[in-house]
Amino acid sequence: MTGELTVVRAGALTTVQDTGRRGRAHLGVPRSGALDAPAMGLANRLLGNAPDAAVLETTLTGCALRADRATTVVVGGAPCPVTVDGRPAAWGAPVRVPAGAVLDAGGVSAGVRSYVAVAGGIAVDPVLGSRSTDLLSGLGPALLRDGDVLPLGDPVRRTVPADTAPWPAPPATLTLPLRPGPRADWFTPAALRTLTSATYRVSQHSNRIGLRTEGPPLERASEGELPSEGMVLGAVQVPPDGRPVVFLHDHPTTGGYPVIGVVPEAALAGAAQAAAGTPLRFTLG
Repeated sequence: MTGELTVVRAGALTTVQDTGRRGRAHLGVPRSGALDAPAMGLANRLLGNAPDAAVLETTLTGCALRADRATTVVVGGAPCPVTVDGRPAAWGAPVRVPAGAVLDAGGVSAGVRSYVAVAGGIAVDPVLGSRSTDLLSGLGPALLRDGDVLPLGDPVRRTVPADTAPWPAPPATLTLPLRPGPRADWFTPAALRTLTSATYRVSQHSNRIGLRTEGPPLERASEGELPSEGMVLGAVQVPPDGRPVVFLHDHPTTGGYPVIGVVPEAALAGAAQAAAGTPLRFTLG
């Protein structure tokens, strides 16, 4: 480790994230990891970091960090103003931060989650093979607080990084492909038509565990209860109020409400950046 970052402003909800804890669901350990994995990966590539280098994932209000040594940082994901000691700096491109300077990633202008990647990565101790914070289980480092100190890894130039790269815009309308099952038969044919024809909206109660929706409830054909069964990333679970919930990276590994379908993982980056009130459509695919 060759340096540290001190948290000057932690923001509303800032966590350390990498590619997560894969392959441990049978032990009751969720995946975790960056919700917008492509954004994390692009920020790391711009710095020449390893693809799984840990970054900071901010929520809506950003964060501010003081570097104890000169370093290079990329702020990407949801667009936001970036400053270094109060002077405007580039968003979505490598920025040099002198020793003692404060990098500030401000509140988002669109989307939800920005990513702060640092040359060498955030080098907190891994837990079960990952440095990710898991809000559901409590594994990994705690939510960032003002005054926290984060160790940095050694910068390693694996490739010659680019100066800039195209970043996808947060969705104005979120469209999620849906593969029906495994419990689609617990719902009426009308419910399935509603799910794929109605426009829902992203609820303000969404979080890293699940994207909650507002819209027409789905009518069940069976009023019984399921024994708890395994849940996967992207599962669309329907609780008693009938409004679907799309499970994201900190989702529980088991659940008893029926799953009407599953959204493929590749489509979930858009869900990570869909702000409250964003129109949402499910399509069969």
